[in-house]
Amino acid sequence: MSITELTAISRFYGADPDYIIAGGGNTSFKDESTLYIKGSGMALADVNPESFVSMDRRALGEIWNKTYSQDADEREKAVLADMMAARRAGEEGKRPSVETLLHDMLPFVYVVHTHPALVNGLTCSMDGEKAAADLFGADHIWIPSTNPGYILSLAVKEAMEKHRVKHGKPAALIFLQNHGVFVGADDTPGIKEQYRRVMERIGSRIRRQPDSGGELAAWGASGSVAGVLAKLAAAAGGGETWKIAFLRNNEIAAMVRDRASFYPLSSAFSPDHIVYAGSDPLFVESPEAGGDTAALEKAWKERIDGADTIAGGGASRGRIPKIVALQGMGVFGIGTSEKGAKTALQLFNDAVKIAVYAESFGGPRFMARDQIDFINNWEVERYRSKVTGTAS
Repeated sequence: MSITELTAISRFYGADPDYIIAGGGNTSFKDESTLYIKGSGMALADVNPESFVSMDRRALGEIWNKTYSQDADEREKAVLADMMAARRAGEEGKRPSVETLLHDMLPFVYVVHTHPALVNGLTCSMDGEKAAADLFGADHIWIPSTNPGYILSLAVKEAMEKHRVKHGKPAALIFLQNHGVFVGADDTPGIKEQYRRVMERIGSRIRRQPDSGGELAAWGASGSVAGVLAKLAAAAGGGETWKIAFLRNNEIAAMVRDRASFYPLSSAFSPDHIVYAGSDPLFVESPEAGGDTAALEKAWKERIDGADTIAGGGASRGRIPKIVALQGMGVFGIGTSEKGAKTALQLFNDAVKIAVYAESFGGPRFMARDQIDFINNWEVERYRSKVTGTAS
């Protein structure tokens, strides 16, 4: 039964942190009339056959014939309403992935979308598009950085049609700049073979691996710095209790040496990094190798009050940072639960790997500021972080 195979392939990639962290990624299976797609925010590692939302493909196809508002908020609300209306009877309690239209449009029985750090070293780099063309040729399409949802689905639809006309076949690999990769095949062994090829070919171009040695991690961190962070977050967050976690490894130690070393981690690489780890890590210059809590309090106040300089400006000013990096010390994750704080650090460490891999493709490329602001304020992503229990 194909839904059983979909469950198995979802768990296969969802259980591997090299491909998926937290509630990221999505998978689907389709026949002529129905699309089965992972519910929004559900972790792929934990899915069962009931985790997928069955969608009427005819109703989904009708969405392409509609004209939506040019206003991003109004458009996404309307598209979401139409997608929810396309659920099969009995699925009313489930919410389909925001990428449902994209999955339905792709001409493959199975589609698996993941965010491997190795792949995002390519998609989040300055020379990624050229490298992808060299590595995958006519087997792929490259989608420039695009807001997720309807606009992304439309961009992929148009690019796939141009590719089909030019090459006489659909592209089984879709690389999304600053996002990840979609892989399509008509059976699950085909999905695995495509991913094996992707990871092998990109891996062959990597000049340096991240140095994760010397790891020091503390979930539910204590100490003077953690205590100050908890108090600062509680004051900024209306008195709510906040949890603090800590992470340091050799790569992070090198990147928190000074502000210039921290630059490759200073902004957001992908929507998932924004959802779970925030868009603008707070770097604190400390003359006492991370032990200066006065410097921390000053930098925090500047961020919350809006005086801190964030690359490109934008709406992240005043937000409680989910990541705080202290010069010479390491990185703290902040969340309203221990899970949220830990997940923030997991995504930050994923960004560390991406920054290192991107060195092989011309250096890191962050999301554009307007796209960062879109994700920060998008209801869909607030819902996703709430479902996974990592909202802050």
